[in-house]
Amino acid sequence: MSGRRRNQLPTNLPQLQNLIKRDPVSYKEEFLQQYHHYQANLQLFQLKPSQESKVLQSLVTFISQVAHCYQDEISGFAEEIHELLKTHASTLDADLRMTLCRALILLQHKNMFPIVTLLELFFRLFRVNDKLLRKSLYTHIITDIKRLNAKRANNQVNSALQNFMYRMLQDSSPVAAKMSLDVLIELYHKNIWNNPKTVQVIATACFSKTTKIAVAALKFFLGVEKKEDDGEEDSSESEDDKKNYKELMLAQKVAKKTKKRQRKLTKSLQALKKHKKKSKAPISNFSALYLLNDPQSFVEKLYKQLEHCNERFEVRLMMMDLISKLMGIHQLFLFNFYPFLQRYLQPHQKDVTKILLYFAQSCHNLVPPEVIEPSVRAVVNNFVTERNASEVMSVGLNTVREVCSRCPLVMTEELLRDLAAYKSNKDKSVMMAARSLIQLFRQTNPSLLHKKDRGRPAEAAPTVLGYGESRPAKECVPGAELIKLSSEVPDETLSDSGEDDSDGSIVLMDDSDDDNDDGIVSEGDNHKVDDNDSDDDDDDDDDGGDVEEEEDEDDEDDQESVLSETGEDNMMTSQPVTEGTQKDTSDSVQLEKLLEEKRQHAALISQTRFLTQEEFQKIKLKQLKQQIEPQKGKKRKITELTEENAQERGDLVTMRDIAFVHKKQKLDKEGRLQVIKTGRSDEDKYKYKKKRLNPHSSTTNKEKAKKKAFMMLRQKKDVRSKNKRSFKEKQVALRNALIKRNKQKKR
Repeated sequence: MSGRRRNQLPTNLPQLQNLIKRDPVSYKEEFLQQYHHYQANLQLFQLKPSQESKVLQSLVTFISQVAHCYQDEISGFAEEIHELLKTHASTLDADLRMTLCRALILLQHKNMFPIVTLLELFFRLFRVNDKLLRKSLYTHIITDIKRLNAKRANNQVNSALQNFMYRMLQDSSPVAAKMSLDVLIELYHKNIWNNPKTVQVIATACFSKTTKIAVAALKFFLGVEKKEDDGEEDSSESEDDKKNYKELMLAQKVAKKTKKRQRKLTKSLQALKKHKKKSKAPISNFSALYLLNDPQSFVEKLYKQLEHCNERFEVRLMMMDLISKLMGIHQLFLFNFYPFLQRYLQPHQKDVTKILLYFAQSCHNLVPPEVIEPSVRAVVNNFVTERNASEVMSVGLNTVREVCSRCPLVMTEELLRDLAAYKSNKDKSVMMAARSLIQLFRQTNPSLLHKKDRGRPAEAAPTVLGYGESRPAKECVPGAELIKLSSEVPDETLSDSGEDDSDGSIVLMDDSDDDNDDGIVSEGDNHKVDDNDSDDDDDDDDDGGDVEEEEDEDDEDDQESVLSETGEDNMMTSQPVTEGTQKDTSDSVQLEKLLEEKRQHAALISQTRFLTQEEFQKIKLKQLKQQIEPQKGKKRKITELTEENAQERGDLVTMRDIAFVHKKQKLDKEGRLQVIKTGRSDEDKYKYKKKRLNPHSSTTNKEKAKKKAFMMLRQKKDVRSKNKRSFKEKQVALRNALIKRNKQKKR
């Protein structure tokens, strides 16, 4: 028998491993022999831990594979490896260290080593200067914790690990602390650890002295998209990206390999990767802002750090952003923050639009108006002046509008009328920003506006609440009076109505104007006011004219316009407030009676059934249609009332609310190329057309000369010089022409 086929069990560990897994009892002596060999090598290795040992590496791998077969014989094997990694982690050989970690992972999967002890060891190994090891441990920790919480949350293990990771964030090694924070953030993104305790642990990292750790924690709360590694990007490619990648690589493989082609391939791959990054949706972590235990203390501590911060300006902007978001969401009090921002409210300041955004979203209705008023005055004085460009003025007006929408009491009558005067500005962006501010106060407090800017009094006046006041409790759902019970509606009405539910239980009242939506303007965003809005410039006549127009309308239409439900306050109004109805006592009594019937109907609907989300949406759309009803004889541009337009303003201010300018923006390169391609498609229409009776005839010598090169024509006299004919030559030419004409007439 050849030596190749002879049994080599004492030295052939993979073969012995296979046989032991099949029959552990028969090969127990061979295993013990290898185990004693491992112990002898371990004692020699401990004398020089930094030395490479391939024999020990293979023995550890072998014993960890078959350890479940002889658990009593190797009871201290896992503790020996754990102690070796814990003591000599930084001095071990890289390959041996990786082998020992994999052996512990295998033993833990066989329930021969506690998982909490293993993960704590791996977190400590983040301190080792081995990038490949840290990456492998990071992946294993995420996968292992995800596996533990797959069926149900393992609160005991999670609590122990979170307490340990809280200490790791304060570790002396910045790399270990940063990797521990990345593990927490990744587990939150995967919805594994999305509880308040995890958020609180991440919040402590915002006060770290290491800039990288603090920035990572701030980005987590601000919802900034995480930069992924190349390997992760390749694994998450879409099918189109994979197809384009394969085509590029195949073209390079088939064609001749040159340096120029290699450069083109590199640029193409970079462009493909850049396009893939742009197409990814950003990650938002706004839910983490709501899970903070004590946001007031957190904001105060973060603001104190901001005041004494010497980091670069981008880091300070992130701190301002987080403070302002928490103040707006939780309605916190931090009065020193507004004077701090006021120092940066200058048009020449870097990233001033972001600072204006932070100022607007930090305001809320519980802040005293006298605290915000100096900052609002600073915005008006520095931005809304004729010295500045139109874009600067429109940004300032947008900021004032957003602040007033959250804290209406900050605006004074004198200041509002000064800002409303910009509605007639020649620049469109300034004019539209001023009109959006007027539109806001028409809904909140029209008494501050000039009489001609208040618009038509077609609805009940809104109730202006003072500082600290709250709206009274309602007896019914706002807008429920627009719903009719199925017993009150004939069958033909339910079948013809386009707004009834599928079960036929409800139908919206007053659907007569649904087919005539020519006068609807969307109210979803206050700054989106139509260009053709004539309420601002054409309503210069006093209220008497409006009253005469109202008296010409039918009584039913007048009552419906007065009873339009635009908010929670209008439904509970018990007295008519429109000036046209106060003139006649009979109309006042009739309106009170109709209001009482509406309230009773709304109370009946609210107390007898639950309204669905679709019904609430339909009620909201109907209220918007009634609220923005145009005057008689006026026309407005049609704006479709979609669900997006009908949604209420969110908790946070967007950059578009501040920096939105009603002006045609310059096209980027892709837009310019699109315009050029569109023009090329129509170029045949404007080409020169040959004026010939026979389109198939040949061209003349003059036309052929236009297509020839100059060197072919340079010898000709008319090309070399443009000499004018003398007077004598003109006389001779005229004489010859006249003689020729006379000869033709005689014929």
